[in-house]
Amino acid sequence: MQFDYTPKVKQMQAQLLAFMDEHVYPNEARFFAEIAANRAKGNAWVPTQLIEELKPLAKAAGLWNLFLPSSARAPEGLTNLEYAPMCEIMGRVPFAAEVFNCSAPDTGNMETIERYGTEAQKDQWLEPLLRGDIRSAFLMTEPEVASSDATNIQCRIESDGDDYVINGRKWWSSGAGDPRCAVYIVMGKTDPDAGRHQQQSMILVPSNTPGIEVVRALNVFGYDDAPHGHMEVVLTNVRVPVTNLLLGEGRGFEIAQGRLGPGRIHHCMRSIGAAERALELMCKRLNSRIAFGKPIAAQSVWHERIAESRCLIDQARLLTLKAAYMMDTVGNKVARTEIAMIKVVAPNVAAKVIDWAIQAHGGAGVSDDFPLAYAYALQRTLRLADGPDEVHRNAIAKLELAKYLNSAKPVDMPITRGC
Repeated sequence: MQFDYTPKVKQMQAQLLAFMDEHVYPNEARFFAEIAANRAKGNAWVPTQLIEELKPLAKAAGLWNLFLPSSARAPEGLTNLEYAPMCEIMGRVPFAAEVFNCSAPDTGNMETIERYGTEAQKDQWLEPLLRGDIRSAFLMTEPEVASSDATNIQCRIESDGDDYVINGRKWWSSGAGDPRCAVYIVMGKTDPDAGRHQQQSMILVPSNTPGIEVVRALNVFGYDDAPHGHMEVVLTNVRVPVTNLLLGEGRGFEIAQGRLGPGRIHHCMRSIGAAERALELMCKRLNSRIAFGKPIAAQSVWHERIAESRCLIDQARLLTLKAAYMMDTVGNKVARTEIAMIKVVAPNVAAKVIDWAIQAHGGAGVSDDFPLAYAYALQRTLRLADGPDEVHRNAIAKLELAKYLNSAKPVDMPITRGC
């Protein structure tokens, strides 16, 4: 693979950086102030005016739907390798991706509908999502089971004539708190007696269907992430047409594997951006503060941490780019080891660098005066989202061990004596 971005990507990077400088960084405080003002009025779950103002500007700049490759409905979409540096820039500010219609879970849901949906499903749901008119949620995780093993999912999707009837309880349903959320992708069991990986299916459920109750928002280290939110949702005798099923009965696990590949790497791209910004803030803070008669930046412990941060970020970026390159050239299935590796590496690197940046800022680092505490909360959560570290490490180890299952019997190494 090439270790330099193409002229097209460099030009788009410059455009995106300019957009961020002009419209996003100057409005960070306004974004959170809007949410705080809505909360003070009694309802934090209101879309911010800022995002709605910036979306048309992003469209006009050609910085829209960049995440979706090879789609006639989104011709502006980039390859995974082209999108990686763009997504990294967006990751420097938590809300930035939505400005460009590139935020989770909409990106994963749009990819799912594009890849597995019928033309009628695409017309009904994909098109308004691509326009940014609506938002969506993905309902998979459940409180009663270890959902890191998707085969544990207990929500039932039962056939009843021309409909499916859905019953279950979901949580960590990101995006379900947004009043613009118009459709859920729900994973549940259609046949509990089928093979372990053929029991699950996925179905499109309009969010205003009778029987849906959004119970509560789940906080992450005290943050409710309004107006987006991570909600607990109960589905009681929710009835939708059979035509809402994605791909077919028993294909849910297959869809989940296909959906989570791009979603995982997008998270990792944004993690690199969050880590880069943390390193930048750390260096600026250390250069500007005096302790014990000299700049804190002169303390050798900070030299170690800055150098380690630089090494860790660049290593993580290269692994992210390798995974993206392989997804483009040999497909997600062949790239599954690289995807799993970067899903472990990137959030851990980002959390470590952000933690050091918090330490460099002292008490200010754990406050909301700087973006570090919120960034840390997001990155620590990513060690659980889209599969916990332990699941990905297990998958990496199994794939590595499988390389040597049929190899010749190992030869005992001779014992040597030291001098």
